[in-house]
Amino acid sequence: MINLSSIKTYMYCPMKLYLEKYLDNSYGEEYHIYNDLKNLRIDIQDLLEKNMRKITRKMDYNTIEKTLKEEIFEYLEKSLKRMKSYDEYNMSDERFDEIYNEIASETEYLIKINTLKTKKAMNVMNQDGSTIVQMFFQSCMYTYLIKDPQLDLIGVCDKIEIVNGKYYPISYKSTNPPLRGVWDGDAVELAANAILIEQEFDTEVYVGFIEYQKINERRPVVMDVNLRKSLFEVIHEINEIQDNKIMPKIKTIEKKCNNCEYKSLCSQKELDKGN
Repeated sequence: MINLSSIKTYMYCPMKLYLEKYLDNSYGEEYHIYNDLKNLRIDIQDLLEKNMRKITRKMDYNTIEKTLKEEIFEYLEKSLKRMKSYDEYNMSDERFDEIYNEIASETEYLIKINTLKTKKAMNVMNQDGSTIVQMFFQSCMYTYLIKDPQLDLIGVCDKIEIVNGKYYPISYKSTNPPLRGVWDGDAVELAANAILIEQEFDTEVYVGFIEYQKINERRPVVMDVNLRKSLFEVIHEINEIQDNKIMPKIKTIEKKCNNCEYKSLCSQKELDKGN
């Protein structure tokens, strides 16, 4: 079956998907770290929701912020230290510090934004945090595994929010967003989430959201015909790579290539072709 992670990788770079499929798994360390970090960010969201329920109208701004922070940074450090201990990740002290500082900065910003929103909402509604928490955290399911035998598609949806009987797929991204809208790769991946949800819950999904965590902003994606068509084309191309071992063309994009663990291998393939 095609995994959602394969769609994500293909949209980043088709050659990367090919190399991940047919080379030794040791080359995929960064991919596994990325998945663990995504789950860590989801855990932080859960802790934030839990802490918001403790807040009362009598608390001032500083007390609210302190309450929202409870256990979060300790959990972050403990989780990253556990990841660092995994031999297969081969995480250096410098890499550990880089990841910790990035997520800690994101979390600090997220807490400050939610402190302001919570204080304002409590004042307007004259309610405690335990009542207004649903304004910020909808009824939802996290990391929900779904498969569609007809499309031969399987994957884990980061989050599914349920509002008035409607299902909304949410995809978390730690990258910076474009100036407007969302990246094409993010939209196609979200469309795959939508189709899986439709199959699993016998419903229709008209819109989903990409949540760019660095700026704490959620951006909508309409599940229209063109987006769904793009998804089916991507699924066909992935089948060509995974089932028929067809090697895609190397498309060099400097920023992506410089951050890819397969950079040296792609360069070697280009040299081999030239010879």
